[in-house]
Parts: sequence; C-alpha cells; structure tokens
Amino acid sequence: MNLMTHAQTVIAYRYVDKESYYNVHPWFSHLKEQGLSPHSVTMDGHLKVIEAIKEVWPKTIIQRCLYHIQRQGLQWLRTYPKTEAGKKLRSLLLTLCSIRSIKERNTFIQTYEDWLFKYKSFVRTLPRTSVAFIDLKRTMGLITNAIPNMFYYLNHSKIPATTNSLEGFYSRLKSDYQRHRGLSQKNRIQYLKWYCYFKNSNTF
Repeated sequence: MNLMTHAQTVIAYRYVDKESYYNVHPWFSHLKEQGLSPHSVTMDGHLKVIEAIKEVWPKTIIQRCLYHIQRQGLQWLRTYPKTEAGKKLRSLLLTLCSIRSIKERNTFIQTYEDWLFKYKSFVRTLPRTSVAFIDLKRTMGLITNAIPNMFYYLNHSKIPATTNSLEGFYSRLKSDYQRHRGLSQKNRIQYLKWYCYFKNSNTF
C-alpha cells in the first residue's frame, strides 16, 4: 500500500498481504503521530479502509474515485444489458468521469433519482436469482452509497476526482514485480523501498 500526495510524491508505503482494517489502522495511527493530517483522501470504496481513515482522521474528506465507481458499475451491468433499466443506468455511468461542474453534478444526481423513480419497482419484480436483478441491485447500491462522497473535487481544486495517477504507479510497480517473482518477501519489501525512493527522485 502506498500514500501519494497531489504532487505525485510517495509519502508512505507498507508491504501487506491485503487491505484490511487491521493492516491499515495501526499504520494510519503511526502516520498521525508523525504529524500527517490529510485534508482529503481519494480512494476506492473499501469500507474497512474508509472506517480506519474516519477513526484516525475524522475531519478528512473522503473523495470516492469516480473511475472505480464507473468501472465497477459497468462491469456489473455488462456491455450489453438485457433490460431497458440496465441500458439507461449504463448510459448514466458513462457520463460520470466527465463531470466538471456543479450543473453537471446536479444533472447526474437528478437523472439517477429519476431512474430510481422509474425503475426501482421494476427491479423488485425481477426474480431474486436472475442476472438482471443481481446486476441492477449491486449497481444501485454502489451509486447510492457513493453519491455523498462523489463530488468534493468540484469545490476543492486540489482534490483529485480519481486515483488514476496512483493506479498508473501501481501498474508499473506490479509489472516490475512480475519480472522478479523469485524474490523472497524480505527482498520484495526492499524492492518496494527502493522503487518508491527512485520514484520520488524522478529517476524513472
């Protein structure tokens, strides 16, 4: 796991087997003791990580990554939804990452509320085990739960709307790790340490 600033600087990292409350809470607490007090965190929707952030830094703004929301929703709805409800919701999600103004935000929210008014009852009539019901139900939950934390970036220019810059860093790191699969865990940790060092030195 890595923490990066808006300026693309790695300020902290930790080698863990997975993201979990018990892995990140002590780490965040230690960073707080060292003086770290983030104004905002742009992240995916990992509930336990969000819980840890809110406990350690209760005043920090949680900005949900628009790309993660869009990608997950589109994955659940599939490329060619079978229902009109699915097609309409997919079209709405495709607009999410292009929202740049309060007006566009309001249009997105109003369109989603109109969609709920029109299709929520329809979704409830679908067989509970059907693909359409499962896909629509999950996507509805995703959007509804994320909306309160979707649009902070519109009022704060230094809050990134997505984690794309961090994802690019992760992609390169994962690719490099795959070329060194034989490394022991100890050497993997050292590799991560040097990787972040050279990233901050702008040497690659």
